[in-house]
Amino acid sequence: MKSSGIDFTQFEGKRIIRANEMVTLYHGSKSGICGSIAPVSRECCDFGKGFYMGTIRTQPLTLICNYPNARIYTLRVNLSELKIVDVEAGLDWALLVAYNRGKMESIKHSAIYNRFANLSKDYDMVIGDIADDRMFVVLDRFFNGEITDIALINSLSALKLGKQYAALTEKACKKIEILDEQALTRNERDKLKQESEANRLKGIAMAGEICRKYRRDGRFFDEILKAGE
Repeated sequence: MKSSGIDFTQFEGKRIIRANEMVTLYHGSKSGICGSIAPVSRECCDFGKGFYMGTIRTQPLTLICNYPNARIYTLRVNLSELKIVDVEAGLDWALLVAYNRGKMESIKHSAIYNRFANLSKDYDMVIGDIADDRMFVVLDRFFNGEITDIALINSLSALKLGKQYAALTEKACKKIEILDEQALTRNERDKLKQESEANRLKGIAMAGEICRKYRRDGRFFDEILKAGE
């Protein structure tokens, strides 16, 4: 089996951005935003606790389509004067997600654990690929030891995911302005449920094909964690 050649002394997949630009993003809410925007998502989100936004309008819609009071928001975000880390698609992205989803607790305080625990420390915002319905399936297979890192990375390239922006601090959240708010009709929610399920099945099929193609290449998740201890 070929080695993936991971260097645990550096984080190769990030770019520090000091942006002077405005971006239009989207946010889905199960029952609507009440009060000021704040970094108060659940703890186990891809990049940690924050306020999550995406570049593709349909992506957050599939996450909220089961809720009758769901709302979709169009937002304008001023990135100036924010300290931002951009995590490029690849193994480092997957391991950052693994850390934030609690998949590294078995090696707590190890070198690799500490690296990803501190990656977004002191940053206002993290930018990285969205783990959508299709990618959830592939990530789970990687975390469960069914596919290697090489299969995962090739899946990331094949899926062409959108980006998500996680505002981790109050400073970042104050830079977010709501441009539009829309409720979802029952008809719209039913269609989105079908789309979400179709995407999930597509991910399963694609992961199976890639797993077969790259079954002898790379390392499995537990091997990567062991190498980083």
